[in-house]
Amino acid sequence: MDYQKYFNIKNDQPQKQVRWPEARTRPAVADEDGEDHGPGVQAGDRRDGLVYVYDEKIELAVNVALATGRPLLVRGPSGCGKSSLARNVARRMKWRYYEQVITSRTQARDLLWTFDALRRLSDAQAKRLRTEMAYYIEPGVLWWAFDHEGASRRGLPKEVSVENPAADPGVGPKGSGVVVLLDEIDKADPDVPNNLLVPLGSFEFKIRETGEEVVAKRPLLLIITTNDERMLPTAFMRRCVVLELDPPDEDLLIKIAGEHYGPDASNIYRSIAERVMKIAANASGKMTTGKPVSAVAPSTAEYLDTVRACIDLGLSPDQESEWKVVSTATLLKRQTPA
Repeated sequence: MDYQKYFNIKNDQPQKQVRWPEARTRPAVADEDGEDHGPGVQAGDRRDGLVYVYDEKIELAVNVALATGRPLLVRGPSGCGKSSLARNVARRMKWRYYEQVITSRTQARDLLWTFDALRRLSDAQAKRLRTEMAYYIEPGVLWWAFDHEGASRRGLPKEVSVENPAADPGVGPKGSGVVVLLDEIDKADPDVPNNLLVPLGSFEFKIRETGEEVVAKRPLLLIITTNDERMLPTAFMRRCVVLELDPPDEDLLIKIAGEHYGPDASNIYRSIAERVMKIAANASGKMTTGKPVSAVAPSTAEYLDTVRACIDLGLSPDQESEWKVVSTATLLKRQTPA
């Protein structure tokens, strides 16, 4: 097979040296104030928020969420760009950005605050127990979003000296507003969305251990993503503005590749996009006819992986034997063994 190799079984002299892939068109490192400083990395899923391709539907949905003060629930298949939307909106608006990936173990209170009862017990046994319960509280992502100063002080009054201020997990400017991403809410237990109804509806909550009232003190855009692996409660859905991302067409895929990798110097963007569309149509046809699906429709992320592999390795979709291996590895992924 004729291509540029990182790994070569015929000799120990590969044509390319293994490196962490560098961003080809844009810097990817930003400081605390949101300013970009030099090239970064672009391996795996991109989460720096520097690249996002909008259409009028997405732009309007974001504006509706901002106008109503409601969370924006973004739904769509895995790899379609749901998570990267939040970071890009934060960059464009020059707002502070926070995120938390939801898992099956996440509880609603984890997003608000946690209480370290074990450390308090240890301090009690060592006879160094703090009188202020706030000392054992760790602010969650929503507390940081609502009230940055209060979170850093763990809810202690301003007149009280704070020995261990909490570490702010956010990035970007600490200015006028904040964007929060709660990623993959459908992974959580069904009680989690219901238990967030008051904090997300009224932008306030109370710390149980201290009685501290936390109220949002700056504009907030909350973006929640779901892969629709589990049905969300009706009451939760009613409190959200919903954006359903459509599968990309051929032209959109080409535009996205251009934003990520620059001009199509190898003349492969459209050729790969055409093949992606054929695979997607085949998978869709099998689903509607009731026949078993051997491969799911490729996502935007998988299209970008394929383009990146072809650029790095000097491959073309016209190389039939090589393309068969590449497409099977990146696009034709079976849900079950053959």
